This record gives sequence, structure tokens and C-alpha cells, in this order.
Amino acid sequence: MEITAADVMKLRNKTGLSMMECKGALVEAKGDQSAAEDLLRKKMKGKMDSKEAKPAGEGRIAVAIAPGNASAAIIELRANTDFTAKNDLFIALAQKIADGGLKQPAGKLSGVGDAQGALDDLRIKTGEQLQLARGEHIAGGAGTVFGFYVHHDGKTGVLLKGAGVTPELLKDLGMHVVANPITPKGVSAADVPAEVIEKERKFRIEQAMESGKPKDIAEKIVEGGMRKFFEDVALIEQPFIKDPTKKVKDLVGKGTIHGFWRWAVGEQG
Repeated sequence: MEITAADVMKLRNKTGLSMMECKGALVEAKGDQSAAEDLLRKKMKGKMDSKEAKPAGEGRIAVAIAPGNASAAIIELRANTDFTAKNDLFIALAQKIADGGLKQPAGKLSGVGDAQGALDDLRIKTGEQLQLARGEHIAGGAGTVFGFYVHHDGKTGVLLKGAGVTPELLKDLGMHVVANPITPKGVSAADVPAEVIEKERKFRIEQAMESGKPKDIAEKIVEGGMRKFFEDVALIEQPFIKDPTKKVKDLVGKGTIHGFWRWAVGEQG
């Protein structure tokens, strides 16, 4: 069967691959466009999965919230280049994966679900190691309110869960978490991870002892300093970035912040 230039161009426009690759697939598929596209997808996907490429270090954070605040999902989709991460198709794919995450069980996402085909297609078109770096589905329920903020470059996003607050306030608090020079480690002092507390306390004790203080005196001095540390790293104790005369807890009022997820592209999840 004759493979025309128009046939090759049609397949190239659909896949974004070279004319030579498209012609080879059409020859193998005996001119069948659909079969040739499937061949390319299988071949290129295998190539993407097996080749040793540089780690995907660029990407985007995306968030989805289910109707009625039943649940929310946050994902990190990575690419090799910033050029691809800013592409509209990549942005749409990240959102599709986040939306699909709402259909998975609560907890860490096991994969991209029904977005696999779209992911494979974009891998083929870009030739990059696109990958879901992480994803989480958070259950909501009666009285739950979710809100989020994703920075304009898509590289940092915050999802917040609360009650007795508005999504608009949570979006503002998400912006606060992204912009604050001191990244909060927990909603309140009680939520700050034990390993973070221990590391800070040990560092402060060592500093005090280096200045000549006995260990028992150093420990007493450090306890006073730790109270200030908790004020710095507990979200509700932080001065609000838009109005430092108020603390976050003043804005929350009688409401509650149950938790927040601050994700940045490339960090360890």
C-alpha cells in the first residue's frame, strides 16, 4: 500500500513525532492511521520508561476539590524542562490527574488512573520523562471546608482543610504559607513533628554550651527560646503576611484549621 506524504503528515500532527518515525509506523501498520498511532504509543512509551534520562526536575502542582467539599486531591506532575511544564497541555494534564485523584481511595494516589492515555500521548509529543511524583487524596465530610492556592508559576501549591472558615480565607492562608519566609511546620505547636522539635532543641543547646554555659543552665535557657520557635513555625501563631498586625489565629477566629499540605516541585514528598 502506498503511504503518501499527506498520510505521514496527518500522523505527525497527531503525535508530534518525526516524519521518519511516522512513516515507519504507517508502513508497519499497512497504512492504518489508528494502528500506526497505537504502535507509536507502545514503542515510545517503552522507550520513555526504559531510557536513562536526567531526573524530571521541573513540573507543576495541581489541586482538585470535590463537590460539597467531600474530599480534595493534590498532585505533583514532573517534566524534564520548564518549557514543557509551562505548556498548556501539561497544565491541563496535571489538572486531569488531580481531578481523577478524587476517584481513588483516600490516601496516597496509586497512579494516574484514567489519565494514563493522556500522559502517554504527551510523553510521545514532548519526548520527556513525564511522571506523577506524588499525589494524595484527602477525605472531607460534613462541615469540612477546603481551600487552596497555587503560585502563578505552578511550582508551589498549598491545600488547606478546615471548618467554620471560608474557601476564600483558606486561599489567603495558602498564599501566606507560600510567601512567608518561615515555612510553618504545623497548624499549632502541638502539630510540629517531634523530629523537627528535637533537632531545633539540640542545636540551641549546643549553641548555648559553646558559649560556656553548663548543660543544665543551657537547657533552661533553651526552653525559653523554644517558645519563640513554636510561635515562628506554628501556622496559627504566625503574623499574617498581608497584615502583620494580626496573627493567623485572629483571622480564623472560632473556626478551625485541620491541616495543610504545602508542596513544591522537586522536593522530597
